[in-house]
Amino acid sequence: MLRPVLLISLCSAISACGTWVNVTAAGQLVSVATPAQVANCTRIGSSTTNALSEIVFVERGTAKLQQELIDLARNEAGDMGGNRIVVETPITDGRQSFGVYTCP
Repeated sequence: MLRPVLLISLCSAISACGTWVNVTAAGQLVSVATPAQVANCTRIGSSTTNALSEIVFVERGTAKLQQELIDLARNEAGDMGGNRIVVETPITDGRQSFGVYTCP
């Protein structure tokens, strides 16, 4: 009886944790924009990020997953020399695509 309770407690604790992605120094210079906000910017590429959408069969919260995917995309965009990202696809199986832009 104690094992199932411990397993459920562990799963709850893991799913309640904040994001596990740290934004890098380059990623801190990147912001999320809308397509309209990057109309006068140069597209330099794209980024497809992925994170665990469930841990031990427990679905993670959409907001936490979204934030991790954005943070990963910001890091990648910063490494590419971009300073804006735009969400291009919805989250599917823990994956999401972003456009990477350089804006004045």
